Amino acid sequence: MIFRPLKYDKYANKICQKLTEFQNDFRQEYGIDNYDNWFYNQSCEILRLYSENKEIYFRYIPIGTFSQKTNTWMWAWANEDSVETRKFQTLKVKEFGEKKKYDNLTNAYFDGDKYTGWELTSVAFDIIGGIGTYRVISEHLEVYFLLTEQITKKEAEKIESGLIKCGVHGKLRKAFICQHLDTESKIGFEEAFETYRGMELDENDDFQAWCSECEKERIKTNGWNDKSMEFAKIKLVCERCYFEIKELN
Repeated sequence: MIFRPLKYDKYANKICQKLTEFQNDFRQEYGIDNYDNWFYNQSCEILRLYSENKEIYFRYIPIGTFSQKTNTWMWAWANEDSVETRKFQTLKVKEFGEKKKYDNLTNAYFDGDKYTGWELTSVAFDIIGGIGTYRVISEHLEVYFLLTEQITKKEAEKIESGLIKCGVHGKLRKAFICQHLDTESKIGFEEAFETYRGMELDENDDFQAWCSECEKERIKTNGWNDKSMEFAKIKLVCERCYFEIKELN
């Protein structure tokens, strides 16, 4: 059982009311109650709402799940089965909870009730921001999303086309590393720019890294050229592999 300080209850009640008012406007503006079906693609982090003759697409951040079987909540950042990279944005909620000493914002799992999912989604919405929220129910599992933007079908297809199918992690964003980097050896890790899990990239940016020996070669040749690129032999990996290698180094 999670202890709920009065200070937290007061904060949560205020935030829930705030989301309720915001959500009413969001539902009306986007007409999200007028669609019969939903589908979310974890690899692309895209939610599609659709009926026979219409559809609408949103990019989302997974907030967490609530099990109706066990009456327990799990934050998205703790869900190892999720391939969604934007789930790490919910660590902002965890950091806020650590500062305020709110246990249910910092513990990965805990007991809850039928109000828990919307309460914590309200908190996430207040801290992270977005254009609205959404919940889907699959069998006994409630899945909560923070919607960040509406996108077109063409944009959704473009996002999907930019993914790579990893034999270990499934479909994820592409990343580029030198031939020497792997998940077993500590050989240094140099990046084109500082990165973190769940990071949003500009359209023309990619995750790029190389080892210490490649960095020496790059400096020796005054930057990347045919010789240093031949030494590096850049290869393609998925985003999750990239960060596993980064954390090792």
